[in-house]
Amino acid sequence: MSFTRAWIAAALVVAGAGGFVAWRVTTDADGALQPPWFSGYVDVTVVPQYPFEAPVSGGTKNVTLAFVVAGAGQACTPTWGSTYSLDAAKTSLKLDERIAKLRSNGGAIAVSFGGSINSELADSCQNVAELETAYQSVLDRYNPGTIDFDVEGNNLGDTSAWQRRAAAVASLQKSRSNEGHPLAVWLTLPVTPQGLTDAGTLAVDQMLAAGVQVAGVNIMTMNYGSSRSSSQSMLDAGISAAQSTHEQLSIIYQRVGTTLSSEQIWRKMGLTPMIGRNDLPGEVFDLDAARGLNSFAVSKGVTRVSMWSLNRDMACLQDAPLDPASHICSGINQGSQRFSDLLSAGFQGKLP
Repeated sequence: MSFTRAWIAAALVVAGAGGFVAWRVTTDADGALQPPWFSGYVDVTVVPQYPFEAPVSGGTKNVTLAFVVAGAGQACTPTWGSTYSLDAAKTSLKLDERIAKLRSNGGAIAVSFGGSINSELADSCQNVAELETAYQSVLDRYNPGTIDFDVEGNNLGDTSAWQRRAAAVASLQKSRSNEGHPLAVWLTLPVTPQGLTDAGTLAVDQMLAAGVQVAGVNIMTMNYGSSRSSSQSMLDAGISAAQSTHEQLSIIYQRVGTTLSSEQIWRKMGLTPMIGRNDLPGEVFDLDAARGLNSFAVSKGVTRVSMWSLNRDMACLQDAPLDPASHICSGINQGSQRFSDLLSAGFQGKLP
């Protein structure tokens, strides 16, 4: 499959309730399609630290740093995992220095807000202007070209928070575009094999209605629970979730007056498995599943593949407990193979 295909740059603006909807293709300075990319998540607060600043392969040159959340008792103050302020992360985690080193090594970062624990800033910060300032402080600090909103659990259904988030992000995106610094915005959402939940589709609706140019929807192909049948493998469930989400996104865009081709919808999607043992019993995403999901993503022209997480991309020590899922190893015998190598095959692009 060739990744040198050119996307036709286009924007469609449609009047909506209190906002507008836009769809735009991401291209480089010469107008050529930016190649599909792989970016594994890195939990920056986990000990021992994952040395993302020294990529072990081409597949680990892009990293998505996780997670920026509200500080404990400080609703509008961004922190890493509610443990480190941005200044504390610079001092204690050497985060600023490590990001600079990664970039000097040819790498790139995205910043992810939210996660399954703690409170994403929009969930706790009730004032849109203060929320925008909080997001802006993160952008000013790390200057990512891509940000990611991983919203799940009870936070996913908080429509008021989504309204605040959408308003703040739309304003930031517009101001950065005017300054010549485009900001790609991804929504990372949970799925079942039947696709996005009702709360997930509503979240996409709200972001579009506010005028956010959504780069794509990244689905978490993991932790299905009872929604996955006992006869369905983790790979089969992931493919089913992707196909169902593809159909849902087509309908979502049609609702706002934008008709996208099947290929264009696939380009607005990302796939993110949890490697090895998942958080729920009986769910194991093994090396063969990684190969299969990568092959599917390449065949469909998916723009983004990620994984949770680079911290976990190694076999556990022999005496390490396997339940619950470890933060620092996959929980399966992967030998010398890395999930990041398997999942990143064919995804050589650099993070926008």
